[in-house]
Amino acid sequence: MFRRERSIPLRGSAAALCNNLSVLQLPVRSLTHFGVVHGPSAQLLSAAPEGVPLAQRQLQAKEGAGVSPPLITQMYESDGSVMVYWHALDAGDASLVQAVFARGIAASGHFICVGMWSGRVLVFDIPAKGPNIVLSEELAGHQTPVTDIATEPAQGQDCVADMVTADDSGLLCVWQSGPEFKLLTRIPGFGVPCPSVQLWQGTIAAGYGNGQVRLYEASTGTLHVQIDAHARAICALDLAPEVGKLLSAAEDTFVHIWKLSRRPEGGYIEVCLVEWEGEWNEGPSMRQQAPSSSLLPQVEHCHGECVPDTQVCGARFCDPSGSSFAVTGYDLAEILRFSSM
Repeated sequence: MFRRERSIPLRGSAAALCNNLSVLQLPVRSLTHFGVVHGPSAQLLSAAPEGVPLAQRQLQAKEGAGVSPPLITQMYESDGSVMVYWHALDAGDASLVQAVFARGIAASGHFICVGMWSGRVLVFDIPAKGPNIVLSEELAGHQTPVTDIATEPAQGQDCVADMVTADDSGLLCVWQSGPEFKLLTRIPGFGVPCPSVQLWQGTIAAGYGNGQVRLYEASTGTLHVQIDAHARAICALDLAPEVGKLLSAAEDTFVHIWKLSRRPEGGYIEVCLVEWEGEWNEGPSMRQQAPSSSLLPQVEHCHGECVPDTQVCGARFCDPSGSSFAVTGYDLAEILRFSSM
């Protein structure tokens, strides 16, 4: 169970964008950084474990070399003190009525990948020291705008799927990172967008516009579990990698936490189905695909939290063990915090 903790005040509301909350924990300094976007600016906050805000910085998109802010990707130090790199987006192939934007960002090794409105993914090579960041590659796997990107450490395995990208059509592309990224498989969509995606130990968790969460095997694209988790579109997913907890948040004002685990002998995800009484007529339910082996992937529902009268737009765990999480909402000038009892 989780209880409400002291919230963190914002200078303004979070924008009504999916995945509009980033969290970076710095255990050595006993600090947690929070990032929220609104319009052409981003708010960066540092908070102590008890939620006391220690610093707040407003990052304003800056014009560079005659390029307007919406056409720039900017990279800063983790505390927002220094902008180390900016990249002008190429809008040459966009029509006059087409929005131009970057959406979805994730780090894979020494690469940072950024999704684009065109369906392409920009891959930036980040040096170990110094600001000599370069655009090393553009990945072409999507025909519609990218919505989200997720990665996990490859751990030195060959032909391992360590990055997944999602788009507005619901298509998922599974990649192997490296000096040259390799497209391993495509997982077709089914008519609804996939706003948020996560990757954990070879399993893809994808959240869709119809409120479903689906679990796929990353290496093959096989669908293992379908969860009718929410009554409205999902706006954020997150994973606590140390324990395999999955967080889902949606426009129905609910945040759910699910437990993923593995059987040592088989490497599949185990799930225990539990009854859940939601605030709508039908609560979350789960369906399993026909088994491809004797070990079935399953999911256990751990917690449900309602954030009433709020258009939820971001939710993240605040630590790798999943013992606390934070939520943002449109027209809500604070970050809500919850911790385990």
